[in-house]
Amino acid sequence: MRLERFLLHSLCAVVFVGCAQKEQADVNPNLLRAQETLDSIYQHYSQPDVNLLRENYPFDQQNTVTYLASEEQANMPNQYSYLWPYSGTFSAVGALYEVTGQKKYKELLDEKVLSGLEEYFDAKREPNAYSSYIRTAPASDRFYDDNVWLGIDFTDVYQVTKDPRYIEKAKLIWDFIESGMDDQLGGGIYWCEQKKESKNTCSNAPGAVLALKLFRATGDSLFLSRGKELYKWTQTHLQDSTDHLYFDNIRLDGKIGKAKFAYNSGQMMQAAALLYQLTGQPQYLTDAQNIAKECYNYFFVDFTPSEGNTFKIIKRGDIWFTAVMLRGFIELYRVDNNKEYLNAFNQSLAYAWDNARDDNGLFNVDLRGVDKDKRKWLLTQAAMVEMYARLAEIKEL
Repeated sequence: MRLERFLLHSLCAVVFVGCAQKEQADVNPNLLRAQETLDSIYQHYSQPDVNLLRENYPFDQQNTVTYLASEEQANMPNQYSYLWPYSGTFSAVGALYEVTGQKKYKELLDEKVLSGLEEYFDAKREPNAYSSYIRTAPASDRFYDDNVWLGIDFTDVYQVTKDPRYIEKAKLIWDFIESGMDDQLGGGIYWCEQKKESKNTCSNAPGAVLALKLFRATGDSLFLSRGKELYKWTQTHLQDSTDHLYFDNIRLDGKIGKAKFAYNSGQMMQAAALLYQLTGQPQYLTDAQNIAKECYNYFFVDFTPSEGNTFKIIKRGDIWFTAVMLRGFIELYRVDNNKEYLNAFNQSLAYAWDNARDDNGLFNVDLRGVDKDKRKWLLTQAAMVEMYARLAEIKEL
């Protein structure tokens, strides 16, 4: 009897291990990568007793993060991340929830990510919106693009949950975005509420995306009209006619800042793909495909690893810009089913997983794995989670 019982337990153990291994094998590798990187974020950027996160790892108590500092903050150490990097965790966890539907990610959103996000909410200035730094610090600037990314995330999560709290937040953010428009340069959204010196692609292109997503979520035709207007304004004022890509900004004197960043063109690609889905007008599809082709040519480079064949890898740059560009490629894929570009993302990120991470599971900016970063930015890590999660949703890859 003891022998039979031993054999039975052994058989059950073998079956359990075998099932666990099969379940693990059935999970999309990109999903596993997203989950593991998210775990690394909360392991290395968290602080005890708060839902806020550090800006960099390793954290230096004397470090001042000044890229968005107001005059009052310029010489103050930043204990916590600015809103922009923190918002990347909203996009990351939101993407994981979208692709898995798992309750744990909904709970993480509500109990940690969005709870921490409210520390940036400014209820003193009208219209209400999110400030670039926490509200218990001296008053910080409010950026239209910071807020529009949040509006997009709130709208996306609403589409999955139908929880009215999320769409109400998105509408509140839209009111703030609209307050950043005027007739200077014929329309368009400024970059910063406190520095109305330029109108930037990074506020107008995602402004169009948010408006179109709000139209899809609410059915209010005003949002469709606003989406079309912002798309046309940005195309007229900031597109480079020689290659379909987008410049960074136009100042009120008409001078154009000609830097080209992946997220700017990527958001116009997404806006065009959404407009095609919503209107059926073929010019929008042509626009999106033209931008996609040139983004691929401009933001990917040939790379030959020491062992292996040459392939197209994501060019070194801001990883979060690349993640936002990926949103545009995925939106386009939903209408034309061209996998070429997504395959390039997939190959780049698979290579980065094996070559661009450190011992803490955190990524260097150089996805080739050649150059190493002394400090790892929170937003870079969040962007990697988002990209792996979004690629996991594409079952055909």
